Amino acid sequence: MKPCLRLPHLLGLSVLSLACLASLSLAPAAAHAESTSPKNKTDKSKSSNTKAKQAKPKKKAAPADDGEFANFSQWKEVNDFIDEMVARNGFDKAALQALFNKARYIDTAIQLIKPAPSGKPKNWQAYRARFVEPKRINAGVDFWNEHELALSRAEAQYGVPAEIIVGIIGVETVYGRNTGNFRVLDAVTTLAFDYPKTANRDARMAFFRGELESTLLFARESNIDPFSLLGSYAGAIGWPQFMPSSIRQYAVDFDGNGKIDLRNSPVDAIGSVANFLKIHGWQRGEPTVFPATVTDPGKIDNLINQGLEAKFSADELRAAGVVPGTELPAGLRFGLVDLQNGDAPTDHWLATNNFFAITQYNRSYFYAMSVIDLARAVRTARAQ
Repeated sequence: MKPCLRLPHLLGLSVLSLACLASLSLAPAAAHAESTSPKNKTDKSKSSNTKAKQAKPKKKAAPADDGEFANFSQWKEVNDFIDEMVARNGFDKAALQALFNKARYIDTAIQLIKPAPSGKPKNWQAYRARFVEPKRINAGVDFWNEHELALSRAEAQYGVPAEIIVGIIGVETVYGRNTGNFRVLDAVTTLAFDYPKTANRDARMAFFRGELESTLLFARESNIDPFSLLGSYAGAIGWPQFMPSSIRQYAVDFDGNGKIDLRNSPVDAIGSVANFLKIHGWQRGEPTVFPATVTDPGKIDNLINQGLEAKFSADELRAAGVVPGTELPAGLRFGLVDLQNGDAPTDHWLATNNFFAITQYNRSYFYAMSVIDLARAVRTARAQ
């Protein structure tokens, strides 16, 4: 993803993407491409005269849930929203009323977004096994080989290592295989006006109304039918599972063809993931995590769950009985990450702000660590 809830401003990317379905932690799934020798490589993704490599054409899939007629155009809250869109963004009222009359109520989205039942212990190793496994690793090697030049260009431009970009796209959609078949307009409309009864219902409805507005604006700006947008049950779109608002804020035309297309251009996805991470604090050349041992669990209460940022010095951590598994670089600050393993001992890591930049994509320690582990696994497999 879970559902794996992310805070409103973080939902921007893969807010409740397909990877969220497998998450057990709130803190919020190819053909082999032949590589070429370095001397023969040309960066087709950047050339305006050469078409960028695109994903292989897919058969048009039926929506994951056709939904049911809900007569949205007659809902008072929907009509209030329409009036706001007319006043704020210059939409035609009659056109929006006709649009919402065609929107469908997606009960599947309601069921999937409900919080997971409490009481089930979190298990990092079980979560990790869903993402760091042979098929995904092999697909990651293929993806890296096929898009090596675009990945290298993104790393040079944004400072985000190729392996991290590969890890995120692999965890999110298995390199474009699982991008979702829900009509985004149906899903976000349903969640915007009938979010499940939870403690944060009002905030979540406000968030999804913002995403509904972004969906309509993005469709208008891109001159596409809003009903043509397919994505996750919460409206995340394309290879990197960006929410509509994040497409408008962070997506880039990295293949240079004059348009942003995260559904069909893996090169745009590569550049957009890198741009998102840079904007959210990724620092070029800095590491992500270091293994650690907690010698006295009673001393770390003030170090756990202290926000998604690296705020402690190495000396502060050592004073609390946290022993790094390797020498730490001077001058960095860290956060203590606990990865619970059910009844087995908890894994602990010291995380830098680059780790926490990944959590801006999905507010889950499990998610960020699975991205890092998949990235390492793909890099190792590719080097063999």
